[in-house]
Amino acid sequence: MTRLYIAEKPSLGRAIAAVLPRPHKNNNGYIETGNGDIVTWCIGHLLEQVEPDAYDEKYKKWNMIDLPIIPEQWQLSPRKSAKQQLAVVRKLAKQATDIVHAGDPDREGQLLVDEVIDYVKVSAKKKTAIQRLLISDLNPAAVKRALSTMRSNREFIPLSVSALARSRADWLYGMNMTRAYTLLGQKGGYRGVLSVGRVQTPILGLVTRRDDDITNFKPKPFYEVFALIPYQDMDIRARWKPSEACQPWQDEEGRVLNRQLCENVLKRIKGQPAEVTESERKETRQAPPLPYSLSALQIDAAKRFGMSAADVLANCQSLYEKHKVITYPRSDSRYLPNEHFKQANDVCRAVASNASELSYACNGANTALKSKAWNDKKVDAHHAIIPTPKQISPNALSGSESKVYQLIARQYVMQFYPAAIYAEAKLVFTIAQGHFIARGRQLMSAGWRELLGRDQAEDKTKVSGNSEQGLTDKVPPLEKGTVLACREGELKDKMTEPPKAFTEATLLQAMTGIARFVSDSSLKKILRDTDGLGTEATRAGILELLFKRQLLMRQAKNIHATDAGRGLVYALPDDATYPDMTAHWEHQLQDMADKKCAYKPFMDALQQQVSQLMDKVKYSEVPESLRQLKSPEPRKPMKKRRYTKSKKS
Repeated sequence: MTRLYIAEKPSLGRAIAAVLPRPHKNNNGYIETGNGDIVTWCIGHLLEQVEPDAYDEKYKKWNMIDLPIIPEQWQLSPRKSAKQQLAVVRKLAKQATDIVHAGDPDREGQLLVDEVIDYVKVSAKKKTAIQRLLISDLNPAAVKRALSTMRSNREFIPLSVSALARSRADWLYGMNMTRAYTLLGQKGGYRGVLSVGRVQTPILGLVTRRDDDITNFKPKPFYEVFALIPYQDMDIRARWKPSEACQPWQDEEGRVLNRQLCENVLKRIKGQPAEVTESERKETRQAPPLPYSLSALQIDAAKRFGMSAADVLANCQSLYEKHKVITYPRSDSRYLPNEHFKQANDVCRAVASNASELSYACNGANTALKSKAWNDKKVDAHHAIIPTPKQISPNALSGSESKVYQLIARQYVMQFYPAAIYAEAKLVFTIAQGHFIARGRQLMSAGWRELLGRDQAEDKTKVSGNSEQGLTDKVPPLEKGTVLACREGELKDKMTEPPKAFTEATLLQAMTGIARFVSDSSLKKILRDTDGLGTEATRAGILELLFKRQLLMRQAKNIHATDAGRGLVYALPDDATYPDMTAHWEHQLQDMADKKCAYKPFMDALQQQVSQLMDKVKYSEVPESLRQLKSPEPRKPMKKRRYTKSKKS
């Protein structure tokens, strides 16, 4: 009896073999263990969707008349670089009596190994007995625990079907739309690929519309009024809250646009009694932020270090596979299983050893504290990204690996610090029948915020809506009914500012919080539940593709659409450039994973939609926005550098 483990990557395969009986025999593409079990692996995707010309030779040439391309029988082919490993897996799968699926613990990881099992024609009887091994930490203790809790792979068939539908739908939509709009662009003289995709194009639309908002922005003056109310040896500064009667002179954000109205308020309140009609003082507690998902980590690393999403993911993969100092990185979860709580001391010891900069944080951690991060109900196939108990030499990490590791480690250690405590105060004054509000907020006990470093510790003295001075100086403890006098009013002239251009961090935030860019309330909920545009594993790659295709460009830290990117967005139907369609897809794909929706109706509806889109494009004129576009610069091959011997050398 031979049991075969099929891992997603060699690193995972080696981690599984490491806890199986010795001696081990390393072969080309697999490892034999002491008890006869065999561990093999894929190298990421061994198979890929075939190009259109595999279905029909005529598709080699891009012709509008041939669209839409809809395969009758979907085909996969081995990747060129993976043919040898696929042959190894095929041979071992036929010889094995039992198979264990050890793909990564997500939708794509499930499909990746399932499609190989189908492709190498594993018998139906053997298929029904396949077990599923879910590993999110490559260290031996974690792998042993996972081996003791394997489940039937049949439980995960709906997840695999959902991933298969997503893969085929993306091919169908992207292949046809990209060909159609590239051909339209060619008619207009553009010599480049106008790439269209279910996720990439709404991202391009988001950036284009932000650029347009900035370009078309016209600054408007607006005004703020404050009442200055002397108390003891200071002035309380209370902001005017306009009444409903003032709405005709306010914009949609409540800003007052009429200066004369504000000047009238100044005249009315000068020297008038100021009665405290509301007084509130309370203590608020702010819990530590949850450990990282990949997107949350990419956002913070972009803000703090200017790292691209792709760089963060590459460093995470290295920390996970090569160094084994973090758990599975392509995670969309920010919660942890309760059983992980037992490892807190070991993990904190490892952090202190691996990152000396955080040893003070680990020394101050109270591992008896249990934050809201530990919650079995919110953990499914994978959990938040956290450090593992493995200790390595700090010199083993590169500079960028160390930065990413420290972010992950610090966020974990924060879970063992108390809440930050703030004192908050609010006073509402009534002056000449108008309402004026003074607010203050002051950090009283830093708690987990101690770990943020000096750059973010300014919160200790900041007071929201007043000035840089402390709360006690600005919002004194006055009882309701207290009457003071308003010495005078203060008028502030301000100008509205254009929205800020997207950066890598804010674009990732927009992708994960895309719901706020959608007006349909039912779609908002779907996008919130599915965590936005793209997946943790794909967002970085989608952004890089848009840069590579020269539809997006970087200017210092800012991200803008290129002329070609804008031209494409203006030429496409709105449905293609807004996130609404993705929300509908994700809703159905999630229903498929939850056994609430079938594969065929989803694909049939999509084929009909793509056919209708192609009919419209075929008989349309070249859109104005695709005419006279400057073609992209061809990528120049790297020149060999010529070295000359200097006198010094």
